[in-house]
Amino acid sequence: EAFDKLIAAKGYATRSEAIRDLIRDLLIRQEARGKHGEQVAVVTMVYDHHARELAAKLIDKQHHHHDLVVSTLHVHLGERHCLEVSVLRGPSHQVIHLGDELLATKGVLHGDITFTSGEGALNKFK
Repeated sequence: EAFDKLIAAKGYATRSEAIRDLIRDLLIRQEARGKHGEQVAVVTMVYDHHARELAAKLIDKQHHHHDLVVSTLHVHLGERHCLEVSVLRGPSHQVIHLGDELLATKGVLHGDITFTSGEGALNKFK
């Protein structure tokens, strides 16, 4: 019953369509985590921009790995807190390392890394 309500709210016409998308999502996530070639990831971070030199540290880390940072979005959540979203792309071990390094920076209050697959891997999940 809860699943039916969820898929109806999301606009699925049938359970089969919803289950297909759940399976595809799981396969893409699993492949991305075990990947050894190119990796694509989205890193989200929430931090207090008054934390001593935190913004500068994050920017320095991203500039040091400029070849991995595709894009960064900075959102002011209020007077003190910011949300930063960075899209990373490159060799798997380097992307994972930079994502972990950004999240481990002292002063980052909350964050997450979401891995996905590049164009080539997505073609096999049609």
